[in-house]
Amino acid sequence: MKKGLVQVYTGNGKGKTTAALGLALRAAGHGLKVLMIQFMKGNIQYGELEASKRLSPYLTIVQMGRETFVSKTNPDPADIKLAQEGFAFARTAIFSKEYEIVILDEINMAVDYGLIPLPDLLHLIDTKPDGVELILTGRNARPEIMDKADLVTEMVERKHYYQRGVQARKGIEI
Repeated sequence: MKKGLVQVYTGNGKGKTTAALGLALRAAGHGLKVLMIQFMKGNIQYGELEASKRLSPYLTIVQMGRETFVSKTNPDPADIKLAQEGFAFARTAIFSKEYEIVILDEINMAVDYGLIPLPDLLHLIDTKPDGVELILTGRNARPEIMDKADLVTEMVERKHYYQRGVQARKGIEI
């Protein structure tokens, strides 16, 4: 890839991670190597983890979170540690030039919750190699992040079946 851009998928609607995975699938189909780091997620039941095993070495997914929800007002030190380790791993992977596309899934939430300092992410955006496409997902993307992005898509929830009590379903939400 000659010139990798920065894409942001944000908003309160469903589909941010799904959109990033669609891009990853398309890229893998063209023989590009994709790394997805999932911040604040540690559930081995996500279907994309199984799919990535079948698409290896073109798609690698690494989870950097626990199975529990993270408190925005009082995050557990373990959650902060995992997020910062994930960010360090992301930085190393981006500069290794092993991957053409790096997806930082839920990084916007990690910044919003104070797990990752905003200046660190802004610096990563500014200094990433030209040959790496960077995808940032998660609600509450900061204006400074969106200003630096080449593409910003905001998912807006108009209606959701969760409001009718429909639980997360294997193969659809997980």
